Parts: sequence; structure tokens; C-alpha cells
Amino acid sequence: DDGDLSRIPLSNEIVLKGHSKVVSALAVDHSGSRVLSGSYDYTVRMYDFQGMNSKLQSFRQLEPFEGHQVRSLSWSPTSDRFLCITGSAQAKIYDRDGLTLGEFIKGDMYIRDLKNTKGHISGLTGGEWNPRSKETILTSSEDGSLRIWDVADFKSQKQVIKPKLARPARIPVTACIWDREGKRIVGGIGDGTIQLWSIKPGWGSRPDIHMEKAHADDITGLKFSTDGQILLSRSADSTLKQLIFTGTSVEKEGTSGGLLCFFDRRKLELVSRVGISPKYSVICCAWHPKINQVFATVGDKKEGGTHILYDPSISQRGALVCVGRAPRKKSVDDFEAQPVIHNPHALPLFRDQPSRKRQREKASKDPMKSHKPELPITGPGFGGRVGSTKGSLLTQYLMKQGGLIKETWMEEDPREAILKYADVAAKDPKYIAPAYEETQPEPVFAKSDSEEEE
Repeated sequence: DDGDLSRIPLSNEIVLKGHSKVVSALAVDHSGSRVLSGSYDYTVRMYDFQGMNSKLQSFRQLEPFEGHQVRSLSWSPTSDRFLCITGSAQAKIYDRDGLTLGEFIKGDMYIRDLKNTKGHISGLTGGEWNPRSKETILTSSEDGSLRIWDVADFKSQKQVIKPKLARPARIPVTACIWDREGKRIVGGIGDGTIQLWSIKPGWGSRPDIHMEKAHADDITGLKFSTDGQILLSRSADSTLKQLIFTGTSVEKEGTSGGLLCFFDRRKLELVSRVGISPKYSVICCAWHPKINQVFATVGDKKEGGTHILYDPSISQRGALVCVGRAPRKKSVDDFEAQPVIHNPHALPLFRDQPSRKRQREKASKDPMKSHKPELPITGPGFGGRVGSTKGSLLTQYLMKQGGLIKETWMEEDPREAILKYADVAAKDPKYIAPAYEETQPEPVFAKSDSEEEE
């Protein structure tokens, strides 16, 4: 009805930023107060409308598996925990505040029959919490299986489902969901089929409904309608089967950017289209029924964000709570006691010395240490001092120049200078000889050998 179209909240928009790459996963809790966004930058960011102000910053950032993209996020029915699916083979469970509760076991990749492996052996593609049971989750993987797990036991799985295939092979399961009552599961298979299993006593891998050639390419999204009568599917083949509301990609040579498209459920006609981003594709989208706000994630290899569309007249809480809440201004009465922090390792005694290279670089930037060294002093000196002026004092220099100080030792032969005192020392000894004059014996020298031989 036209009345339904007027209830689409499109008048206002905010963007939750923080990711450095495309936002690939989105989950809004049942009360509409907490938002999870996962990205190809390997991180999950947690946003809380009640705690955020207009800066719209996340309160926690997680990295579930290093080097693995985040592919899917799902809240438990009571919103006290959430499931995180990454490109690794192990799903993780976190509590509401982002603390790790555990991760499911990985299977042995050398066992050929998937029924006998204890867990997935290849990267996960999707996962969802059972909407009616807070202890059960569903996962799908590139190894070609769907598995049901008990959250209370991370070491063992409850059920392994192998889809029906035309011939034996390992074809990845690209998407999986529960129905609204948690009594049926649906898998989107890489061969383009959609298969549905009803959970009942004695059920196995044979599907109850098998839709062949549902799509011509990988199925990227599945959803049940609120009444559970219609199954919605989306694919990379650019088709929408029974879709009510979806996002579109940016085409290489197209003029339009990432869009949100709203379709009439009965006629499957396009009734409304909203431009979200001029240069980024829309990856995930969700329309929260309680707060009546539309979420759409966008991004590329360098940036990612979550756009939230709302209308103050028909939307409740959610983005409205934090948009009007500007950061609090500091009052003159505010007081914050600065604690005294004793950190002995900050003292120079304990501090790590920088490397020699760093010390050289630092010294080269210091104008005092990096100045040109003084050249060595050459030439004769005077009085024990080296200097080109033959003495460091100006007075001495001037006296030498005037002839008052004469230096003859420069021109004399050292041997002659000593020997000229030899006769005076023999005639008038001053020091050692007089002391031993009376007791000194007459020196008797041995005759030379040559005289004896003669």
C-alpha cells in the first residue's frame, strides 16, 4: 500500500565509520541498541547507541582470526552472545561485551568423507544462530557441508548435512539460514540450487525441497519473509528472486552508485530506490522492525562504513538516541585528580639504550656535536706548548719577534751542545763525584783480550 511506502525511513542518515576496508557483515540486536559490523580488514567493531555520542565511535574492536576476513555475524535470540563467521574453518562465539567464549573444533582435512570429520575443514561462508534456540547454531562452508552445533559443547557437532548433488564432488555451500521458527534450514549451493531441510525425528541429508537452477551463479543471500511463506534469495548473477529489499553494486561503467531497492512483494515491481554511496557498492542491508531503521554497509579496499537511514517522525531509539547527544562540555567545576604514577623503568638507568645508528643520526642533527672539528696545530712551539705562533701567549710571540727571546737550540747540533760541558764537569764536579770523593776506589779496568794474546 501507499501507506507502507510512506513508512520507509529515508529522511535522515548517519554513517558509522572506523573500518579500513569494505564492511562485509552486519548484525543488529533484537532491541536495536547494539550494532556489529565486520570487515575485510579482519576486524569486528561494536557500536552501542546508548553509549555513543554524535562522534559515533565504536566501543570495542575485535580481530577474531588474524588474516581472515569477517563474513557473517549473528546475535543469539536473547542478544547476550553473538556468532562470528570468518574465512577460517572455525566459528567463534563472543558474549555481548566482546569477550571470547570459545571456538568450534576444526576437522581433519585428510578424511575424505565429510560425515566423519569433527568439524569444517575449509573456510566458512556463512552462519546463523537459531532464532528460537539459544543453544543451537548453523554454519556453512567451502568444504560443501552444513553443520549444526551446540553452543555448550565446542568440541562436537550435532549434525552434518551434505547437499544433494548431480554427481559426487565438493561444491561449496555459499549461504545458509534458519526459518523464523527454527524448524527448517536452507542452503544456497555453489551449483545454483537452493535446498531446504525440515528438522524432524530421523531426518538426514536428503532435502525436503530441492530447487534446481534457482540461480546461474553463487547465491549470496537468503531470507525468509516474516510469515515464513516466502523465501527470498539473491545471487551474483544479478537476479533477485522474490526480493523485497536489497542493495546493489556499483557497475564499472554505470552512472549510479550503490543503491537500496524496495520491491512490491506481490507484483515484484520496483517501488522505491535510494542512493547510498556514489562510489561504493552496498554489501549487507537490514531493516530493523522495532526501531524502524534501515542499515546498509558499503566500502572498498581502503574504507568501509555502515549507513543508517532513519526518520525522526516514524523511527524510534537507535540512531536517534546518539545523534542529538553532542559531546558533553567541560564545566568549571570539573575536577580530575592526576594520579602519581611510579614507573622505575622510565628512569635513564633502566631505559634501553638506542642503537649506535640511532645515536649517530641524533648526533648529526645536533648543531653542537655535528660542527666541523678543529684542524690539528702544526709547526714548532715554545715552553711545552705547540702553536704556529711558537707559544700561545701574545707576549711571548712579540718578545721573540723583537729578539728579546733567542732560541739557539733549533740551529745547534744536540751532541755538540752536550759535549761542550764535558771538560767543565770533569774539573769541577757538582753533584755525585764530591759525595764519594774520599771513599771512591780507583777504577781498575780489565785489559783488552787483544793485548793478552800478544
